[in-house]
Amino acid sequence: MAKVTKDLNPAVKKMSLGQLQSARGVACLGCKGTCSGFEPHSWRKICKSCKCSQEDHCLTSDLEDDRKIGRLLMDSKYSTLTARVKGGDGIRIYKRNRMIMTNPIATGKDPTFDTITYEWAPPGVTQKLVWVSYQEVSRCQWKLKQAAHERAGCGLQGSVGENPKHIDPGLIRGLQYMELIPKEKQPVTGTEGAYYRRRQLMHQLPIYDQDPSRCRGLLENELKLMEEFVKQYKSEALGVGEVALPGQGGLPKEEGKQQEKPEGAETIAPTTNGSLSDPSKEVEYVCELCKGVAPPDSPVVYSDRAGYSKQWHPTCFVCAKCSEPLVDLIYFWKDGAPWCGRHYCESLRPRCSGCDEIIFSEDYQRVEDLAWHRKHFVCEGCEQLLSGRAYIVTKGQLLCPTCSKSKRS
Repeated sequence: MAKVTKDLNPAVKKMSLGQLQSARGVACLGCKGTCSGFEPHSWRKICKSCKCSQEDHCLTSDLEDDRKIGRLLMDSKYSTLTARVKGGDGIRIYKRNRMIMTNPIATGKDPTFDTITYEWAPPGVTQKLVWVSYQEVSRCQWKLKQAAHERAGCGLQGSVGENPKHIDPGLIRGLQYMELIPKEKQPVTGTEGAYYRRRQLMHQLPIYDQDPSRCRGLLENELKLMEEFVKQYKSEALGVGEVALPGQGGLPKEEGKQQEKPEGAETIAPTTNGSLSDPSKEVEYVCELCKGVAPPDSPVVYSDRAGYSKQWHPTCFVCAKCSEPLVDLIYFWKDGAPWCGRHYCESLRPRCSGCDEIIFSEDYQRVEDLAWHRKHFVCEGCEQLLSGRAYIVTKGQLLCPTCSKSKRS
């Protein structure tokens, strides 16, 4: 059995806005048992006990993550990926897709089930209950491969029967996409891949980059600057990738609707040598990052900000700055490439190396490529204010001479 569900939780109505749940004592994934548990710093985004980041403690819950992404996508052209919460005073929550694959295993009288739950699935996967076994999925994949090769002008021999009518091709695309992701990064419940996704949600899309109420001590003029900053990036840069077969990006998903060529897509795709291809031959679609050919039966990622003449292999849809996969396919378009939210924001405004928040004041401290709010220009060891005093910056750490010396000894 496979199903895709909406992860909507009515408990969101009872949660206060702009506040994280208490996370004291949460174990650190980085320290591997040596940390006594999360102890929040008063203003740094770290644990006082082990000095690791909040991401290493995976402090957020599914509900908090869905609320954060819902807030990010609301008031943008991707608001259709969110749902309004009843009685929530305009709060919207992310309609996160999940896929659950269940295969019955005959073991005597009582059957058991091999179940895999993906905590996230690409947008566009039909959100309806689908019953399917692994064998049926394989048969559907073969039929879809046949159709893809026929469209590309080359044959694929073989017969495996009819595609079961109750299996949605979009679901198969989602499964194919997951198979192309490295196993250690697949968001399967209870695995390192699920924790990796949650850490990336915190790191790439910090809540304090979009919600002023989660920033500390913004002045009135800074608040207005931040609100305009967020409004502008939602309008001009924010995007959500689309998973489709090569040449099918941007096509309507409704059943029975005529599929027209999306704006920006090329009628004749260029071959790898740059010349126009012969329509009688197989069309080649090239990955925008690695320049490798995308097989016609293998899903790729499209960005509507880039136009549908460009596509990426799933493993190549990464941030232009840090080269990390873009979590949940959420990107920010800049300089002809997708960026993660963190690096997009700090490419436009400085980020405080102390509190990790974007700086909206014109009065701040800068040392080489690093920046601090004036009040956060303090030693990371003893936390004394270093404005007008001697300091040492080593590997991104700001230290007073005494703490620097003790670290070396």
